[in-house]
Amino acid sequence: MEQRDWSLEIKWIKARAGHRGNEMADQQPKEAARNKNIEECYIRIPKSVVLIEPKEQSVKWWQREWTEKTKGAKKKNSFPK
Repeated sequence: MEQRDWSLEIKWIKARAGHRGNEMADQQPKEAARNKNIEECYIRIPKSVVLIEPKEQSVKWWQREWTEKTKGAKKKNSFPK
């Protein structure tokens, strides 16, 4: 089943900090590389989506953070977006 509504969240996580999601992200590719019985599946995604969508999502995230936070009130008057 294809996932049509993608969501991308980028966060910095300290390396080797025992974060469950980070550990899973490290482990799964290693297991896949060792498994010879995995069916190959190539889903064609246009290059434009790969290049543009993460940028658009990061700009939306940044704008939401800028709008919701109270720090930098003087700068916000000069640079609302």
